[in-house]
Amino acid sequence: MQQQDSEFSFFPSANHWHLMNNTTQALAYDGGDVRQWQRKLGAKLRELTGPMPEKRVPLNVRSLWKREHELGSIEKIVFTSEPYSDVPAFVCLPKNAKPPYNWFICVQGHSTGMHNSIAVDREDNSIPIEIPGDRDFGIGCMSRGIAALCVEQRSFGERREQAPQYNPDQGCHEATMHALILGRTLAGERVFDVDRGIDYLLTRNDVRPDRIGVMGNSGGGTTTLFAAALLPRLTHAMPSCYFCTFRDSIMSIHHCICNYVPNLLLYAEMADVMGLFAPRPVVIVAGKDDPIFPLDGVKKAFADLKKIYAAAGAENNCRLVIGDGAHRFYANDGWPVMQEFLE
Repeated sequence: MQQQDSEFSFFPSANHWHLMNNTTQALAYDGGDVRQWQRKLGAKLRELTGPMPEKRVPLNVRSLWKREHELGSIEKIVFTSEPYSDVPAFVCLPKNAKPPYNWFICVQGHSTGMHNSIAVDREDNSIPIEIPGDRDFGIGCMSRGIAALCVEQRSFGERREQAPQYNPDQGCHEATMHALILGRTLAGERVFDVDRGIDYLLTRNDVRPDRIGVMGNSGGGTTTLFAAALLPRLTHAMPSCYFCTFRDSIMSIHHCICNYVPNLLLYAEMADVMGLFAPRPVVIVAGKDDPIFPLDGVKKAFADLKKIYAAAGAENNCRLVIGDGAHRFYANDGWPVMQEFLE
C-alpha cells in the first residue's frame, strides 16, 4: 500500500486497507459442521459470481480438425456455452492409456490462448512451438495417460475481443465491466464455460465421471479455484500460481480486473472459497519466488485450508507443492502428487 507522508489520508487505498483490517469475513469457516458451512458459503458465492442461464442451450458440437500426435490424438472442436458464446477447445486423447480415461479440463491464464496447451501456433495449429513454464497442459496430460479438454477462456486467445480495447494489455477489461453492469462477473462466466465443458464430456463414452479434474495457471488458476468451489461434478483440482490470501495478492499487488468478485472479501477469504471443494482432492501449486502471489500468503492460506479439510475428515486430500521459481506451472512437482489421487 502506498504510504501517506502527511497528517492527512488522501489516498483511497488507505481507507480501503482500514476497512479490510476491520472487516471480519461473515462466512469464513470457524469450526463446526463443514457441510452446513459449505451450503451457506456456496450459495453466497453463486450469488456473488452472478447468475448464469438455468436453461442450457444445445452444445451443438462441431469438429474443426483431428490429427494424430506422437502421444495420441488431438481434435479441435467448438461447442456452444450460451447464446452468442461459442467455446473452441482441444480434445486430447492419450495413446498410452485405455478408455474410459481420467480427464482434466485445462484453462490457460493471461496469455495468447489455449494453443499453448498443445504447443502449436495460434493462427496455424499445424506449426509446433516451444512453450515455457510447463504451460503445455494438454501435452502434459497426454504424456501421463490422462485425457484433456483444453478450453479457450473468455477474453483470451481466439475469444479475445475484436473491438479496440481500452487497455490492450489487459484484454479482460471490457468483458469484465460489461459483465458487472449486467449483474454478472467474468469469473462466473468462465466457470460456466467449464461447466458446459463437463456437459460435453458426459456425452462421450470414454469419460470416467468420477475422474474429471480442472487445472490452470495464473488466470487459469483463478478459474480452476472458482470452478472447483462451484461445480460439484468436478472431482480433482490443481490451481497453480493463484491460491494465496486475497489480502496478500489481489488487495496488495496490481492484478487484472477479471480477478475481482464484488463483495467477496466481506464473506470469505480465498482459503474458504477453496474449502468448498473439500473433501475432494486438491493440489495447490505455487512458485517459491512468485511476485504476484507471494509464498508467505500462500502458506498462510494453505494452513487455513488444511483446517477445513481436517474438519471434513480429509486432511491428506489437500496438498501444497512449491516449485523452485516464479510465476509458472511446475509439472514435475504437481503431477506426481495429483497422480497419487487419480490412482
